[in-house]
Parts: sequence; structure tokens; C-alpha cells
Amino acid sequence: MAINTAAGTPQYSGTFVPEIWSGKILVKFYANTVIPAISNTDYEGDIKNQGDKVLIRTSPDMVIRKYSKGQNLIIDRPEAPNTELVIDKAYYFNAICDDIDKHQSDLKLLDNWSRDAGQQMKIEVDTEFLSTTYPNAAAENKGDAAGIKSGDINLGVVGTPVVSTKANILDTIIDCDTVLDEQNVPEENRWMVIPPWMRGLIMKSDLKDASLTGDGQSILRNGRIGRIGNFTLYVSNLLSSASDTGNTCWHAIAGHKSAISFAAQMTKMETLRSESTFGTLIRGLNVLGYETLKTEALVDLYCLKG
Repeated sequence: MAINTAAGTPQYSGTFVPEIWSGKILVKFYANTVIPAISNTDYEGDIKNQGDKVLIRTSPDMVIRKYSKGQNLIIDRPEAPNTELVIDKAYYFNAICDDIDKHQSDLKLLDNWSRDAGQQMKIEVDTEFLSTTYPNAAAENKGDAAGIKSGDINLGVVGTPVVSTKANILDTIIDCDTVLDEQNVPEENRWMVIPPWMRGLIMKSDLKDASLTGDGQSILRNGRIGRIGNFTLYVSNLLSSASDTGNTCWHAIAGHKSAISFAAQMTKMETLRSESTFGTLIRGLNVLGYETLKTEALVDLYCLKG
């Protein structure tokens, strides 16, 4: 919209006040992605094409027997099946920057588009990853009777989700931690991914008292959650949600880095001249796969904001 002028004054916008393309681009916000933080890439290997497999060897369960002096020893032959990590997913982008548009601006359009495509691809992959991973949690690590030893920990089921409030949010997180304890999951490298509203409940909870976190400042001052129990907490707006009894419920997930293996490779990234018009094409292909290797190290918390 041009600058307003007084009555009877000609409008010279576009003549004496020309349009100028800014060399800066408006900052774009992206959802946080968490795959690199919560999965392992130990088996990424040399991925080149969609359809490749990574074969993962597993450790067998050794048999321990009581011994009596002079007895004949029983020989066991430990066996364990291999696990396959299949590279069965692929994402691409393909866009053209017309020569006229490119010359009308001094922006480095192709560089900007490449960065944006990379971020958008991460968001797309995270969204699918988070929506397809939580069902793989072991039966003892979800539902209203979780806990392989106790069997009395409520992590929510369809129809009766865990109602989270600032009064009980810490108890809920520790319940998830306890479920992993009962599965003998190592305490190091545990993680939990929560929706933004749950982070708000934590910051309104008793943890606002700095003495409870061991930090010098309250989380209300520094905005950092960090660790609760044995979990390093991550916030994601990409967690899977569903409508249940008229409310939006969420699948917050927790686990250990050994639970899920992820492998990806940007196999193609190229710029080339278009054959059908005057412009430059920019396109990329990303192939990937992920697999839950240890279901006992994955927790599904089905929850509702109270």
C-alpha cells in the first residue's frame, strides 16, 4: 500500500518511490525435530538407494546353570536372530526458480530454498516417525496396567487417558521412568518427548522451586527443563494426537536411545537447467528407514491436558 497523500496531490509511488527488493528474508519458524536426539544411528552404514537393508546382529541370552563338583557340563549353543533395518521410505523436493524472478531480486533464492527444503523434510520425517513409533512400545510399557513387575502403573488407554495437571505431572513422568526401571533399561541415555502444553505444566509445577531441580535458578527464570528423573526432556509439536471423548489426547513417548535405530542418506541433491522453460531446477532425494529394535525400551504415555 502506498503512502497516503493529501487531497489533490498526485500519487508518485512507483515513479519517484520505486519498489525495492530487500536483501533480507523474513525469519521462518520451524517445528523442532527430535529424531537425532532420541534414536541411534549406529547401523546407518553405506546407504545409497531406497530398498537397501542394514543387517543387525543381536546378542543371545546366555544360559546360567548351577554347578555341582564332578558333574558333566551341558553345552549350549547360543543363537539370536538378525534384525533387518530396511531403507523403505523416501522423500523428495523439486522446485524451479524462473530466471526472470531470480533477476528481479538480489536474494540468493536457491540457497534459501535449499535450507527451507531441508527443514521441511526433517519436519515431514519427524511427523511420520513419531506417529508410527509409539505403537511399538512393549505391552508392559503402555496402558492402564503398565510395569512388567508391578502391573499397576497407569499410562492411559483410549477412552481413559491420563489427565495431566501441574499437580501430578511429575508423578506421571516418574511413572514412565519406573516402567523402564522394571525392564532393566540403563539409566543413561533415557529420553522423553512431550507436547508443548506439558512443558507448561512442568514449569507451573513444584519444579519452579530451584532447590528441587538442583539448579541455581528456577526454571521460571531460565526456561530450561533439562532432566527429570533419568529423562532428558525434549519438546515437540509433532507428536501424534487423536480426538477422544471430545478432547485432544496425545501420545508422549519415552525410552532409551538403543530402542530405535534410524538411518538416512540424502542420495541426490542437484541443481540443473530446466528443459521446458527459462529457469533453474533444485531438487533432492532423501532415503531412510527406522526400526524399533527394543520394544521394552520404549514407553507410550496416552495423556490429556487437565
